[in-house]
Formats: sequence, structure tokens, C-alpha cells
Amino acid sequence: MAGKIEKSKGKVEVAVGSLTGNKKLESQGRIDRQAGDAKSKVNHAKTKVADTAEKAERNAVRVIDRARDAARHK
Repeated sequence: MAGKIEKSKGKVEVAVGSLTGNKKLESQGRIDRQAGDAKSKVNHAKTKVADTAEKAERNAVRVIDRARDAARHK
């Protein structure tokens, strides 16, 4: 969420800087927009990694359970 807010803030700064001729504000807006985009991508990657880890854990538990069942039936 923080990435989206920072990205939106940057867009506003770019627009205001452009309208007022304030190059410093416009430049800062571009930086904020890029930083927000980067934060969003990092958060997305973190979510994907966590989802993959949970899936791997579920699969490992399933394999262990099957192995235990197979060992009991021998």
C-alpha cells in the first residue's frame, strides 16, 4: 500500500511541478513515483515468495503423510 501512495504522490508532484514550472518539484515527483513503483514490486515479490513457501510446506507435509501411511501398511 505504501508503494501505491508514494507512486500517486509522485504523479501529483510531477503534475504540479510541470504546471508551475517548478523543476525541483517535478524531479522529486519522478523520484517518488519510481520509489513507489519499486516498493510495490518488492511487496509483490515478497507475497509471491511467501505463497511459494506455503505451497512447498503443504506439499512436504503431504509427502510425509503419504510416506507414513505407506510405512504403516507394510
